Amino acid sequence: MTGTVTVTGIVLATIPIGDYDKRLTILTKERGKIGAFAKGARRPNSALLACSQPFTYGEFQLYAGRNSYNIQSVNIKNYFGELREDISYVYYGLYFCEFTDYMTREGNDETEMLKLLYQSLRALLNPHIGTKLVRYIFELKIISLGGEAPQVFECLNCGTKENLSRFSASAGGCFCESCKQKATDGKRILTSTLYTLQYIISADVEKLYNFTVTEEVFRELKQIVDCYREDRIEHRMKSLELLSIL
Repeated sequence: MTGTVTVTGIVLATIPIGDYDKRLTILTKERGKIGAFAKGARRPNSALLACSQPFTYGEFQLYAGRNSYNIQSVNIKNYFGELREDISYVYYGLYFCEFTDYMTREGNDETEMLKLLYQSLRALLNPHIGTKLVRYIFELKIISLGGEAPQVFECLNCGTKENLSRFSASAGGCFCESCKQKATDGKRILTSTLYTLQYIISADVEKLYNFTVTEEVFRELKQIVDCYREDRIEHRMKSLELLSIL
């Protein structure tokens, strides 16, 4: 791993190193999640100061050393400045980045994860959707991209695609009306909620944030995704505590 490479990505997290440096975690299209050192990024006049913040999206020119990457320059394409102006947006953005950090790996093809994070950060600024709905769409989609999508297209017991009326987080999906006794922790769901779950899981990331839901559907979606996330994701996101105060 030597020479200069250029990658497109988003900064997920940063930590200070020494007196003036930072280590960045970047989700890239070309190399999955990587760590890279930004030398001097904590100096007020550093050319790397602006790019060494979470949410920064752009092209990173890196020098690949024997054991690590070092940032040489960055062409910032989206700084998400509007997002940084509201503390609630910042909290949501940090949560999305932490969740993405947990779900991605170095060397993997994380193109869809990168697109999801980018589109989700953009969606936070869309007043017609609402940050809470964006959160639950993001959570269900990232879990699904990670290979843990719930079965919401057919009954887990008999396989029918008709009359799916119960959702069980522990079982991992839906049961039909005839098999509802099999869902020991099953919760009744509206048909509209079922369609919402199906759309989130199956839709292309670019088309993910183009709908709204009624308050009743949102309540069911929130309950389902909360239960499913807690059942499938063992890691406790530190930034999730920040959202609880909003």
